Parts: sequence; C-alpha cells; structure tokens
Amino acid sequence: MDILWYNWKDIKNPGAGGAEVYTHQIAKRLVERGHKITLFVSWFEGSNQEESIDGIRVIRRGGRFGVYRKAKAFYKHAGTNFDCVVDEINTRPFLTPAFVKNTSIVALIHQLAREFWFYETPFPVALIGYYFLEKRWLANYRNVPTITVSESSKIDLQKLGFTNISIVHNGLNVEPVQDIPAKNERPTIIYVGRMKKAKRPQDVIEAFKIIKNEVPDAELWMVGDGYMRRNLESKNKGVKFYGYLDNNLRDELVQKAWVLAVPSIREGWSQVVTDSNALGTPAVGYDVPGLRDSIRAGYDGLLVEGNPPSLAAGLTKILKNKDSRETFAKNSVEWATHFSWDESAKRFAQVLERVETDSK
Repeated sequence: MDILWYNWKDIKNPGAGGAEVYTHQIAKRLVERGHKITLFVSWFEGSNQEESIDGIRVIRRGGRFGVYRKAKAFYKHAGTNFDCVVDEINTRPFLTPAFVKNTSIVALIHQLAREFWFYETPFPVALIGYYFLEKRWLANYRNVPTITVSESSKIDLQKLGFTNISIVHNGLNVEPVQDIPAKNERPTIIYVGRMKKAKRPQDVIEAFKIIKNEVPDAELWMVGDGYMRRNLESKNKGVKFYGYLDNNLRDELVQKAWVLAVPSIREGWSQVVTDSNALGTPAVGYDVPGLRDSIRAGYDGLLVEGNPPSLAAGLTKILKNKDSRETFAKNSVEWATHFSWDESAKRFAQVLERVETDSK
C-alpha cells in the first residue's frame, strides 16, 4: 500500500513525544513489510523540508498550526496517488473526512485531550476546547476506522459514538532484562518525562517531601526537560535534576531506581511505564486512563488516588518492603515481555489492509 500519514510532528522534532515514537516505530516497520509511507508533518527551525528517515519519506510544511492547512493542500495536489490516509490526532485533528475523497481513512488517536485543556491552554481556550472543540472535531470521525492504544482510550472514544475501534498497543524501546539489575544503595524514586503541567512533576516532589519523614535516606531523580524544570530545580535543592539524557544514560538510571513515579493527568498508554518495567523497575501511578492500562495494579506496580499524599503512600509501600519490591520487579519484566513493536506493526498493518479491502 501507498500510505499518506498525517501527524503534527515527526521523530526529529524537538517537541516529539511518545506519540511520535509510536508513529516512527510502526511506520518504519510498515516500510520493511513492503508498504510506502509518506509522513506529512510540521516544519521546525533547522529542519529539512523533505528527507528520508528509516525508509519513511518525511515532508515538512507549515508550523505548529499551519501544518493543517498545508496538509489539505498537499492532498489536493497528490492525494489520488495514495491508497490510504492515516490521520493521527493529537488534540487537533487534520479533519481528513472533509477533504479526502475516494481514499480510505484510518484515524489514530492515542488519547483524548480532556483535562489537558485546563493544564496546557489558557482561559478561555481551555473551556472552549473542553466543552466544545474536541467533541465537535471528533464527531467527524465517529464512523471512521480508528486505531487507539489502550482499552481506556477505546472506552473514551465509544462514549463519543465511535463505532469501529481497534487497539494496537505500544511496543518496547528496550530489551527486557534477564535478571533484575543491581539497584542503587539508597531507596531511589525516579521520574522520567517532560516537566510540564499535564505530567505533574511537582506532585512527585511533594510526595518525596512526605516520604522523607519515613524513609530519611530516600533519593529522588528527575529525568527530563520542560518549561517547569527551571522553577522546580531552583526550589528543590534536595532533588537530583538530570535534565534531558540520551537513551542509554536514562535507561541506566531507570535500572538503578527502586520505583518509577508517574503522576500524569492521563495517558494514552504510558511508554515510560512499560520500558521501565522491562528494566526491572515497577511503577506507582495515578489511577487515570492509560496508566490503569500500562500498570496492572498489584502486579507490576500500584495505582493510587491523584494527589501527592496518596502517591507518597504508594511509593513508600514499595520502598520499605523488600520482598514486595522484588516481586514487583520480577512481575514488571514479565509484563513487559508481552509487548513488541514488531507485533504492534503487524497488527497495525492488518487494520490498514482490512480497511483497504473493505473500501473496494
């Protein structure tokens, strides 16, 4: 198949996140399976307007907002050359049902924005987005075959009237360890991710302050960058901030940590949980969509209420109980072995091929 794939960013974009990792890992494997992929994304400063990455033809036009208009123009110019269009929706969709004609469409939706509006957009945009925009945008896709990454996201989409949903889980970015790695000598909590409001990194720090009362020698490692980092770092001298690290250095720290803290407001899945599990590190996260899918409560980690005291209690439970912690670590590796990008790409391809066959 010749596939046109719309997304707002590509893997080289400085703002790329878990969705872009998913896109790249799936797309490059589709290329290996014999499909052609044209990935149409936004241009960013210093990037080429067109290049090939792992066999994927990447075209960059427009900026963060202009990419949607450019995407429509590109299809009008070259759309008839494609067998299928993948419309990847990260808050704002490309609205392909309005302009893609005689070509099958598959929507890819990792998660709904919902609470993100209040955490990451100013008033009154947050109110408009939460109560009006998202529902109106997504109404265009109710009958479009849709891929999502978790049961939680599927349920959210069904509530909006979506009728044809397939789940294709995230894969693994690391090889599962054979034996649980040696951990740091001191009880260590790690946070890995962007330091932005929707990820709530400040909750981990507040929980850590509570934990220190029961586990005085505990350490907190904060890995990642973002607009909140400078302020958090300046106000919390007892916390180790590593900033952005390459994958190898990040994974070394994850292996040494005793437990991962994940206080997001919601996730599509949570790649960081599954990758950390593969390295023998269990997770404690808030009981929210996505995290309640990637964390099997009581098996590879714990789910807690969405506040720092509850997060502190869950983390302390793992830090203070060696037998429980070791069981969680072993279970984490076992759980992670259920996921692979090869298998996810195979399932993704099956959905595309089925949609293409049904459209004929």
